[in-house]
Amino acid sequence: MQTSNVMKRFVLAGALLAGAAQAAVTVKYEKPDDFLDMPRSERDRDQILKDITTHFESLGKELPPGQDLRVTVTDLDLAGRLEPRRWAVDEIRIMRGGADWPRMTVSWTLEQNGNVLKSGTDEVSNMNYQQRMTRYFSNDSLRYEKQMIDDWFHKAIADSRVSKR
Repeated sequence: MQTSNVMKRFVLAGALLAGAAQAAVTVKYEKPDDFLDMPRSERDRDQILKDITTHFESLGKELPPGQDLRVTVTDLDLAGRLEPRRWAVDEIRIMRGGADWPRMTVSWTLEQNGNVLKSGTDEVSNMNYQQRMTRYFSNDSLRYEKQMIDDWFHKAIADSRVSKR
């Protein structure tokens, strides 16, 4: 029993040390119930927001240690349109490749050691979402949104960040 507790402490200490060296990403959603085109099911909406948050956090691994990114999503419109299914209570997302591209509005701040390196508010979209290659599998329901976020991140944050070391 004591060996187990000692191991837990080592794992926790290692995780804390690793976390201290990495960049941090914080994602907030402002009025997510007002976002266009979100599923009616609270569980489905929460899962989408969780998946998008996880994606932002994974991109944060590209930031240098000590840089922190804070993102507030103020609007989100997923690719396609939700349409009710016949004989079912849930909805299905139909993507036609027309004026149904993914969009989002983000306010963001990139900081290092408490100093703001860069910040902004961006309207992010991917009008050609079905004509582009994506690195995400076709069974990933947010593949177009993730590609859009990747493009924005690399253009606004990663490629143009200011490094103060």
